Amino acid sequence: MQIIAHRGASGEFPENTLLAIAQAILQGADAIEVDVYAVEGELIVIHDPKLERTTNGNGTIYQHSLAYLRQLDAGEGEPIPTLWQVLELVQDRCWLNIELKGKDTAQPLLALLAKAEQELGLSLSDVLVSSFNHHLLLHLKQALPELRLGALTASLQLNYAQYVHDLGMYSVHCDLNFIDQQLVHDAHQLGLKVFVYTVDGLDDITEMQQLGVDGIFTNYPARSRVWAFEGG
Repeated sequence: MQIIAHRGASGEFPENTLLAIAQAILQGADAIEVDVYAVEGELIVIHDPKLERTTNGNGTIYQHSLAYLRQLDAGEGEPIPTLWQVLELVQDRCWLNIELKGKDTAQPLLALLAKAEQELGLSLSDVLVSSFNHHLLLHLKQALPELRLGALTASLQLNYAQYVHDLGMYSVHCDLNFIDQQLVHDAHQLGLKVFVYTVDGLDDITEMQQLGVDGIFTNYPARSRVWAFEGG
């Protein structure tokens, strides 16, 4: 079962910052998950469109210039990073799950991945793009068929993972509160990976192992790795 650092090691460091990501890598995370919006065509890494919870800014990201957003404090003096900075930091150290949160993110992402392939030697096999917006995922699938894509869901569908398979996805990303053995079995029968968010407790980690999921998103990658592989 893979340990995916949810917004970096966000339980201990400011979420979605280069500090949290670097620490998650040092803690042995198999992958990093970050959230992305587009502002002025630039992809920035932040979870909420509203600034108050994670920065010293006010209002929404769409009310401000990119220059203003980049000078905000996202915790412990860390700025809001760009996705390009994250790609530079993560390259060859683990794989990266990019969750597209905002509108107008698909085309900038495609351009940035092409640039990263050329300038950073990025392999698309080290990237997984996910979203709750399945229309957006389908657009990416058509534009770049080799890109690994994951469909996020916060519900247990009547046809389990069939709809994700029909979209041509690589994985289904499930809410911890809406997952069962039948979903995991169905997804695996259809050739899909199953990743579950957000899993921090020992009992939940143990349950996910028993269900046979492929990975968990966790805010505490070091602790979760110990619990997953050493039984707590």
